[in-house]
Amino acid sequence: MTLLVVGASGFLGAEICRQAVAAGERVVGTYHSAAVAVPGVEAHRLDVTDRAAVRALVTAVRPDAVIGTPYRYDDWAVTADGAANIAVAAAEVGARLVHLSSDALHAGRPSPYLDDDPPAPVFPYGAAKAAAETAVRAIDPRATLVRTSLIVGEGSKQIQLCRDALAGRAALFTGEVRCPVDVVDLAAAVLELVPADHAGLLNVTGPDAVSRAELGLLVARREGIDPAGMKTTTSAALGLVRPTDVRLDSTRAAGLLRTRLRGVAELLAA
Repeated sequence: MTLLVVGASGFLGAEICRQAVAAGERVVGTYHSAAVAVPGVEAHRLDVTDRAAVRALVTAVRPDAVIGTPYRYDDWAVTADGAANIAVAAAEVGARLVHLSSDALHAGRPSPYLDDDPPAPVFPYGAAKAAAETAVRAIDPRATLVRTSLIVGEGSKQIQLCRDALAGRAALFTGEVRCPVDVVDLAAAVLELVPADHAGLLNVTGPDAVSRAELGLLVARREGIDPAGMKTTTSAALGLVRPTDVRLDSTRAAGLLRTRLRGVAELLAA
């Protein structure tokens, strides 16, 4: 199988590439600025906002499957338009598409969100992810759209943010609840979905719901750091409008996948 990973230099994209190469697949990966650092990947620079360039690359590679992971937090064109460009190109060559989405498109509520719950974004990044989903579903109804949460693991920005907060260099939100997932587990789940016939939305997260501050405490316990100096804040205190309590119910994924999605308490056990 030829697999095209769009966003192969990113944290998740690189792990998907590593696992796919190890499984003996032909892996083609794209990057924009940082080069792809995974041995065995055929790397191509790509601007996902350039529809003609995306179509040209996909046509040249003719992949059996495309995994789309690119995003830029403050860039609508990359996050939304880029997803649409990838979906168009994949559909034109008949490639299977797995699109990575986010819990950021939900506003937050006391009860968990099911796979098919509609977006209700409250900030620009969430709106861009919601627009990306709408485009992908319209272009390719057969595509799988994976909604996930904070991605943790060695090299994770989320874990580094916790270390920075424990050192007093940053602050963690106390009122934002998420369901973190390990990058290795998420990559394995995404690759497992490539040959599957699942179409539509699927929540893929770990089972543990924690605030960012609670994640910081777990990191402190694992690494033997005194949490007394950990800085915390709230989005309201900073005048920010952000999603609050966003728990994704991944029951359907747990029943569909062989990959076990571990909880963050297990992942960060001392």
